[in-house]
Amino acid sequence: MLLCLEDAEQFFRIHKSLMLFVGRRLNLIDCKYASPKSFEKLPPSQRLKVHEALLDHMDLIDAFADENPQRLVEDDIEIARSWTNLVSGEFFAFRQLKQEMIFLSADEPVLAYGVLALFDPFEVVIGPDLPRLIRTTLVPFKGKIIYDGLAIVHDISFGGGVKRILDETYKEAKARNEIIRSLPHHAKGTEAARKNDVSGKRTPVAASSAARPAHDRIVALIDAFCREELDEEYAELCRKLAGILVRKRPSPLVRGKPESWASGIVRVIGWVNFLGDPSQPHHMKMTDIDRAFGVSEATGSAKSMEIRNQHGIDRIDPEWMLKSRMEQNPLVWMIRVNGMIDDARDLPRKVQEEAFRKGLIPFIPDPRAGRTAED
Repeated sequence: MLLCLEDAEQFFRIHKSLMLFVGRRLNLIDCKYASPKSFEKLPPSQRLKVHEALLDHMDLIDAFADENPQRLVEDDIEIARSWTNLVSGEFFAFRQLKQEMIFLSADEPVLAYGVLALFDPFEVVIGPDLPRLIRTTLVPFKGKIIYDGLAIVHDISFGGGVKRILDETYKEAKARNEIIRSLPHHAKGTEAARKNDVSGKRTPVAASSAARPAHDRIVALIDAFCREELDEEYAELCRKLAGILVRKRPSPLVRGKPESWASGIVRVIGWVNFLGDPSQPHHMKMTDIDRAFGVSEATGSAKSMEIRNQHGIDRIDPEWMLKSRMEQNPLVWMIRVNGMIDDARDLPRKVQEEAFRKGLIPFIPDPRAGRTAED
């Protein structure tokens, strides 16, 4: 469902005025861009910087409302003030309903939001194939939730395991009548643990009282192992995978020993990232992982296979690739240009910037890294 035309125009009038104010206050845009309408003429990358700068300077929302440089009416100013309750981060655009798009937060605890589109339907903005992982900012608007007009879509495909988990999460939220349709959101019961901060990060909590002790024990084992043998990058991905496993209904983590699951999880992340390759900064055999956790090779291998099969995890899967290895992953950089599949690392800088703006690549390659794109 879209906002009505009048409301969409009102939102963009206020939002462009705020973005102009933020950009000029932080010296991110040239003073020649003196009107909200001229803000549209900025390059997409520069507008993105202003959007992101606001998240680091939330106090500028109240400053904008107090100064009201564009002489907006009082109703517009009150809407702008309400944006201090925004939620920014990564979300799964999960399901398009008649009245709204369901967004599921990518962080824990997973929250479900009912979001309205602006001028264009979400099918146009993010594509028809769901779920899609996107980075955006949700803002309140007249008792509803909309997005701020900028959505970076990650070009990632999800296996059946992830889709099942998302479906179960949505059904549970729906059954508990916990679809969030207005901001700020006041969580029931454990508000302090589930309260959003402006960056969209949340305090991780286990999915159920039965699975929580197992999850916490597994994560503690993994963290200790990674501190000793690997690094924080590995630990972060392992914790993410443990979080997915604990949210599954019923959670498999309540079956078997924590050491077995810890070994299986580290094996999966190591397998994706070629941990067994001696040329890597960190390398070790899968059997060494099993030995460190005190489980047999058969047990570690079985747990690893179970996790990979249930959640559709493939070799060099971009979702589970270390950030430091991302530039070497060819799957991340293959994009379609004029009907042809090309490696974005070999394309002109302007094409790379556009691909990044659309969320097709994770970052703009550094030409000093070796593969220099021709301008």
